[in-house]
Amino acid sequence: MPILSALSATAARGATKKVATSLAARAFASAADSPLHTHYPVVPGSLTAHLQLRTGETFTGGSFGAPTATIGETVFTTSLVGYPESMTDPSYRGQLLVFTQPLIGNYGVPRRTRDQYGLLKHFESEQIQCSGVVVSDYATKYSHWNAVESLSEWCEREGVPAITGVDTRALVHILRGQGSTLGSLSVGAQPLGAEAIAWADPNTENLVAQASTPDVRVFNPEGDVHVALIDCGAKYNIIRSLCDQGARVSLVPWNHDISASLHTYDGVFISNGPGSPAHCTETIGQLRQAFSVYQRPIFGICMGNQLMGMAAGLNAYKLRFGNRGHNQPAVDLTNGKCVITSQNH
Repeated sequence: MPILSALSATAARGATKKVATSLAARAFASAADSPLHTHYPVVPGSLTAHLQLRTGETFTGGSFGAPTATIGETVFTTSLVGYPESMTDPSYRGQLLVFTQPLIGNYGVPRRTRDQYGLLKHFESEQIQCSGVVVSDYATKYSHWNAVESLSEWCEREGVPAITGVDTRALVHILRGQGSTLGSLSVGAQPLGAEAIAWADPNTENLVAQASTPDVRVFNPEGDVHVALIDCGAKYNIIRSLCDQGARVSLVPWNHDISASLHTYDGVFISNGPGSPAHCTETIGQLRQAFSVYQRPIFGICMGNQLMGMAAGLNAYKLRFGNRGHNQPAVDLTNGKCVITSQNH
């Protein structure tokens, strides 16, 4: 019995020590001088990169993207897979994208194959939309039958900086505590000095205008219903899904005057998009006019939903942080079934 008591006491002290260490680690997550996010080894032969938040925290790691500097809104996604789709999603334009999934890059980047509608199969737009990429552990070797290049090669080719070796758990604790925060991602031996960072909030720009198509484009012209898709930064899969259901899709610019052609559409769809809806006054005006004369379905998703609300006289305001992930459970209250959904808002 004395031996067992001694062992139990030792185990209890060990457990207490582990709990204390865990709690200390959580406390460090909000401290500017935390050793959790100031000292990380860089892979031999790679450049050093630094993620600096406007609130003062600095994360140092290795660079695996373009050797350049950028500023963006630092946000996180809980997606377990799908980094090529996330990085090309126009909703991430102007943002530094933090992946909470620890291992990123292990299946490389797929080839640019197009479907029957002329859309890229494995990407949500023609280029990387996020301003920078932040990961815990970048896989230097990839393996997938459809891969043609590494994530590092893709980022370098498109001029997007990326950092690995970041304690993304600590970073997400910070972002959840204080909300989405401006960040600077740079490459160099030392972090940038405070005076060298020209902080600029991308949300002060009309990011929707940057992400939208400049011209009207028609997909699946033989479709039996005609849908106007107002492009505020539409994902390719939205176009594909509408076409797969037999629709002819007219993709129109965010500020396109649809009033003259409303009678030709069987429905109007307003897409997702980046930035603030407050910049889309022309779209809001178009929708307000459509509400009064158009008797067919109007549907908005993400940015489009906000624009519909503002057209109806409501105000929109920004939450502290968004809900971004491809693995969000949602319960259908009509039948009790639970489905796994993709969300980005």
